[in-house]
Amino acid sequence: MYTISKQFNFSASHIIEGLPEAHPCSRLHGHNYVVELVLGAEELNETGFVVDYNELVVFKNMIDETLDHRHLNDVLTGPTTAESIAKYLYEHAKSIWQEVLSVSVSETPKTNATYRP
Repeated sequence: MYTISKQFNFSASHIIEGLPEAHPCSRLHGHNYVVELVLGAEELNETGFVVDYNELVVFKNMIDETLDHRHLNDVLTGPTTAESIAKYLYEHAKSIWQEVLSVSVSETPKTNATYRP
């Protein structure tokens, strides 16, 4: 299988509800998120791509318009954890490209959550 990946960035705030009051993530805070979109195909298209990287600008635009510099609790329904954000972004990307394999979301350089059905 051939795979490609591309990273995207956005900054946003959130509160993770349902945590103990003393938990730092129960308070308003923000992250500089890194999103990795992974696509794959058994065979390349007629141009020799899994998907042309230039086509991925649609995904970047959605992130910029929907998530960047927003309060995620106002945008997403349900939890605003990295895991939930990864699934939300996966579902959006999958509605555009059947080749989508996974989406990963990193809140910090040492953490990463991946959604892959």
